[in-house]
Amino acid sequence: MTRIRTAITLTDFVWGDSPDFSETAQHVVDAERLGVDTVWSAEAWGTDGIVPLAFLAARTSNIRLATGVLQITARAAPMTAMTAMTLDRVSGGRFVLGLGASGPQVVEGLHGHPYARPLERLRETVDVIRLAIAGEKIEYHGKQIELPLPGGQGKALRIGQPARPNIPIHIAALGPKAVQFAGAAADGWVGTCFVPERAAYYLEQLRAGAEAAGRSLDGFEIDAGGPVAFTDDVERPLQGRKKALAFQIGAMGSPTKNFYHDAYVRVGYAEPAALVRALWLAGKHDEALEAVPDEMALRTSFIGTDEMVRDRVRAYRQAGVTAIRLQPMGHTPTEKLDTLAHILDVIREVEAGV
Repeated sequence: MTRIRTAITLTDFVWGDSPDFSETAQHVVDAERLGVDTVWSAEAWGTDGIVPLAFLAARTSNIRLATGVLQITARAAPMTAMTAMTLDRVSGGRFVLGLGASGPQVVEGLHGHPYARPLERLRETVDVIRLAIAGEKIEYHGKQIELPLPGGQGKALRIGQPARPNIPIHIAALGPKAVQFAGAAADGWVGTCFVPERAAYYLEQLRAGAEAAGRSLDGFEIDAGGPVAFTDDVERPLQGRKKALAFQIGAMGSPTKNFYHDAYVRVGYAEPAALVRALWLAGKHDEALEAVPDEMALRTSFIGTDEMVRDRVRAYRQAGVTAIRLQPMGHTPTEKLDTLAHILDVIREVEAGV
């Protein structure tokens, strides 16, 4: 097997748990020193995905800067391409463009766009971005994106900076057709709701998409992971993980559409997912948290003793994950950094066959 890439996220800053970005930036600098390969930003309805990475580009020299993910309806596709090219240029070629369709609550509630045919829009967005970063004139005639605007005074333009065709594009997707599209058209897949023991569903869709496009998954990056805590008493960190899962299954979507809930149904957690969602939507958040099975929380995290965490790393690796995303838990920056250093050692041991 090839070496596993490692990554951290800016989750605390995105949701306001770490108001001082200098603390977050220092954590990333320290993570780079420890050998972490990638840092992922996020958007949802928190911080935008680019500004923190632009700041970090000036503070770091090797770590990849990845958006996890930019929402495709929040920006015109050429603007997304122009932003990606700019950040890749100023960072010396370290940018990874993570894209996703988001969901109806955010797209319609925050951005004011109808959430109609999201996969079609994702396909067209990727097409336009590929044209732009290759240095081509941007002329595109899709069902949702039409460039230049018909009947107007515009003409097909080329982005006025050097082409950067090698910017990796990673797609966050959960539904079968969207995961297939990631396998067909992207350089990597951002895996949320990933359970290593139930990974066959995702891997089958990725392979199907790749085969339909006449390509293989050699070199294709699969990103997945979760929170990290080393402890003999798993109850407290497990409650934190359950809280996050209950929020994801119950709140990360509209009352009629929640892609995270649907994803857990597909990988074998239909009953608990339905119960958690129903309790959350009824306002019974504490009960929703308690309805999350211990198994689900443990399988989607790296929580427990050294041996338990080592087993989880092995499970993710054996499931085909090529880049493990780590969210070290701790009360202080020092505790989080110590946890990060510890799991990096564990990952190296697993790679060495220990």
